[in-house]
Amino acid sequence: MMMKVNVIIKKEDPMKTLLFRALLLGTIAAAAPGVDPVARAEEAVSSAGSSTGKYPQAIEDNSYFIEEAYNQETRVVQHISNFTYFRSPARTLGYSFTQEWPVRSQRHQLSYTIPYITQGDGLGNGIGDVLLNYRYQLSGHDAAVTTAPRVSLVFASGDEAKGLGWGANGLQFNFPMSKRLSAGLVVHANAGATVLLAAKGETSAGGEIKENLWTYNVGGSVIGLLTPKFNVMLEAVSLFSDDFDNQGQVKRNTETIVSPGFRYAVNRGSLQIVPGFALPVSITSEKTRVGAFFYLSLEHPF
Repeated sequence: MMMKVNVIIKKEDPMKTLLFRALLLGTIAAAAPGVDPVARAEEAVSSAGSSTGKYPQAIEDNSYFIEEAYNQETRVVQHISNFTYFRSPARTLGYSFTQEWPVRSQRHQLSYTIPYITQGDGLGNGIGDVLLNYRYQLSGHDAAVTTAPRVSLVFASGDEAKGLGWGANGLQFNFPMSKRLSAGLVVHANAGATVLLAAKGETSAGGEIKENLWTYNVGGSVIGLLTPKFNVMLEAVSLFSDDFDNQGQVKRNTETIVSPGFRYAVNRGSLQIVPGFALPVSITSEKTRVGAFFYLSLEHPF
């Protein structure tokens, strides 16, 4: 995620948007509240109804581009792998690993996200900028809307010279909201922002500049619960991101991602496995690209 503007890699290209998505998406999944961990695994799905039992159970917490507002249950850990692939204009594969842990109770959750980027056309490969995340369960299933705001520290661990990081530490905030509308329908909404502090840029004369760069995200999803174990999904998110232009001035870029997909729950004893797939369509003012997204969640009591 190189900030030098005389390099051909720009914010609209897959590598840069992919890195931001790896940061944003790596924190998405969080386990559903209200069910005993072992019983939950044996029942093959996480609890998705309100705490009053108004709706039957269904898969919960395993979205891709939109964060669901459910923290990890007490003594249940989740391991999440995301893979994103785009062929053009350069072949780019992004992987992120997130591990989520409840802290004393379901009210508090800590997690970390480590992205790894593989870029074609001779570009660099390696670890991107790492996130450390905290999420607070503000309201649960018994509320009109379930909410769980999150704050994350962004660490400049990616090699800026290889285009793998911003070369700047930062903060990220996201406010997810979730609502079960019926036995077969769930909706989610997100709004958030990321700031990179003193990100490095370069003027046309070769001078170095530093500015705070902001990215705002807003989006939502609709999930159809076709069966307790199989769901279809439609997610959409828009990113409004600062970057440097060729004069070293901060400009605003917009990318919208529309992503149809599905997920499926499998249980083996106390282990819950949720694989999934989506076809994200990335839309900017310059191009429209179709990629592939693969998801795998492993969840078990400890």
